Amino acid sequence: MTSALSFGFRRPLSLALRGLILRRFSSSSNPLHCFAEEDKHDGTEKRGPPHHNRPTFIHPAAIVHPEAILGQGVSIGPFCTIGPSAKVGNACQLYPGSHVFGNTELGDNCVLMVGAVVGDDLPGHTVIGCNNTIGHHAVVGAKCQDMKYKPGNECFLEIGANNEIREHTSIHRSSKPSDITVIGDNNLIMGSCHIAHDCKVGSNNVFANNTLLAGHVVVEDHAHAAGAIVVHQFCHIGSFSFIGGGSVVSQDIPKYMMVSGERAQLRGLNLEGLRRHGFSVAEIRSLRAAYRKIFMPIDANLGGVEDRMVQVEQDEELVLVPTVRSMLQSIRDSFAEDRRGICKFRSWIVT
Repeated sequence: MTSALSFGFRRPLSLALRGLILRRFSSSSNPLHCFAEEDKHDGTEKRGPPHHNRPTFIHPAAIVHPEAILGQGVSIGPFCTIGPSAKVGNACQLYPGSHVFGNTELGDNCVLMVGAVVGDDLPGHTVIGCNNTIGHHAVVGAKCQDMKYKPGNECFLEIGANNEIREHTSIHRSSKPSDITVIGDNNLIMGSCHIAHDCKVGSNNVFANNTLLAGHVVVEDHAHAAGAIVVHQFCHIGSFSFIGGGSVVSQDIPKYMMVSGERAQLRGLNLEGLRRHGFSVAEIRSLRAAYRKIFMPIDANLGGVEDRMVQVEQDEELVLVPTVRSMLQSIRDSFAEDRRGICKFRSWIVT
């Protein structure tokens, strides 16, 4: 157990000190207040009753540094630790044995389940928005596992709102001061996932159990990764794409596409995902026509992917569809000098 002496006071926590902490953190001023009741326009429901109606509770067996800043209505269970630079927002709940270290900010209504660890005693910061759940024994905001990290350098992690980060997941800070690990809003990150240094993850993604992202991976929005997948460093995963279970992704996945395989290959469009996300029948029909022209040509003499993309761009009907243009741009971006190219595909020749 972390010694209380490292925080500058003795154990057990005295009644007088507990009273001081409770009085200090009952103040109406709170720098981490994310959504005031009167300012909330998005219709998102908050967990439980409003924070100003909740009593603040700090268990006698918790270690809370006097310089930590806590919002109103927080609940801190036994054997928790909150360091001197931590800022905990209104109505946050820390279950037994969870910890907040380093220069870390938790927004309103965050929940740390048993054994969760957020932040690290490193230069830089970890910032987590409102309404996030950090699962049992998850580690969020720890030092990266990258040889180019130099001790003493600042490193950063920023996470948006309404994310569910499940048990045993690890999310690391950036590897250098000029970069940052970023996760957006409304993501479901299931058990035992790993998001490495300098990744950029958008919003509304689903990562099933044991999804592993190496460093510098970019995931756009509404992507779905089935379980036990591995993504090579510097890969890009496009919006509305789907990765089949057990896949090893070593090159980019363009928007709207589905891949699977021990070395992931394109298997077509993510049709079910597109339907579920409200793409119209006309949009899906146009995407299918464009996909077939590029990856399933009827003539073996039509040239490579670049040539076939030009033909799609010259199609007077397809080029007017925004989703088709977006897919074409996503494919073209993958061939840039600093990118890894698209996943392998079978060059079906339709006769």
